Amino acid sequence: MAPAARDFSSRHEPLPSQRPDNTAFTQQRLPAWQPLLSASIILPLFFLAGLSFIGIGIGLYYSSNTITESEHDYTGTSTDHNCYLCAISGLKSCSCNITFNLTSLFAGPVFMYYELTNYYQNHYRYMISRDDKQLSGFLNNLKNPVNECAPYRVDSKQTPIAPCGAIANSMFNDSFTLHYYNRSGTYEEVPLTGKGIAWWTDYNIKFRNPTDGTQNLSKIFEGTAKPINWETPVYNLSNFSYNTGFLNEDFIVWMRTAALPTFRKLYRRIETGNFTNGLPAGEYQLRITYNYPVISFGGRKKIVFSTVSWMGGKNPFLGIVYLVFGCLCTFFAIVMLIVFIKYQGRSDDDDI
Repeated sequence: MAPAARDFSSRHEPLPSQRPDNTAFTQQRLPAWQPLLSASIILPLFFLAGLSFIGIGIGLYYSSNTITESEHDYTGTSTDHNCYLCAISGLKSCSCNITFNLTSLFAGPVFMYYELTNYYQNHYRYMISRDDKQLSGFLNNLKNPVNECAPYRVDSKQTPIAPCGAIANSMFNDSFTLHYYNRSGTYEEVPLTGKGIAWWTDYNIKFRNPTDGTQNLSKIFEGTAKPINWETPVYNLSNFSYNTGFLNEDFIVWMRTAALPTFRKLYRRIETGNFTNGLPAGEYQLRITYNYPVISFGGRKKIVFSTVSWMGGKNPFLGIVYLVFGCLCTFFAIVMLIVFIKYQGRSDDDDI
């Protein structure tokens, strides 16, 4: 004889203590509003969005085109004998010069950038090869870097590296001086300032030097090693206390990795001395200490002089994006308007 079937329906009924409160929110009785989209609402929105984006795009594109730039490739070619010898020799601290002319006033303030091509700072293993706690001044991480820094975590003697990681180890180390051929027939050095080239949030918040009460960086960094490719320890990057160690602005600029394989990073600003108003027309000589190798991976190096506008440096891409999106919105608005005018008088019975 088959056993009687059990009734499990009571198990699905919640106990009184488990039932939600009898409120509008828990019982889903809150009033709701659902908009009824119609042509009189959608068409003006599309036209408004399209025309607004077109206006913003024109403004951004025009502003970008008002920025003046002067680019100078110094990677080294057979026509540029000095820098070519530096490029193929692989010698450190090799020097070369580039002479160029400006036909008109390069209105200031003038910003000086270095540009690298075919350089993938966005590679995942490269991007994570750093210790942010070490760069923030944590003493424990100074001598015990994270494993992500490997193989630039410790040197051959197992001494911890500070700063550790592939990003710091590959820091750009070419140096430049700019000279103007003045009316007296001599080259006058153009004053370059490196103060204020890093992001404020990076310099004041993200990067800090470790402290132990002595304020002596060389003593604090005892027991650590410099990055393998560096010529000097991090605490000797500058003679000024506000610009050395992890607070060196050239170092901070380099540590902000780029998203694209061709990128520029701010090197110096020209806004002091006789060049406050910009670079006058005439002959200039860029004197380069050539250290950074790029030939091995097919890269190129440039120095770029650029003015700025309210939107920053030259970047037509953002204006083009706004123009394209605005044109698409306007186009679809026109198409929907034509369809609405053509079919607004018809009813469903007309199609039968």
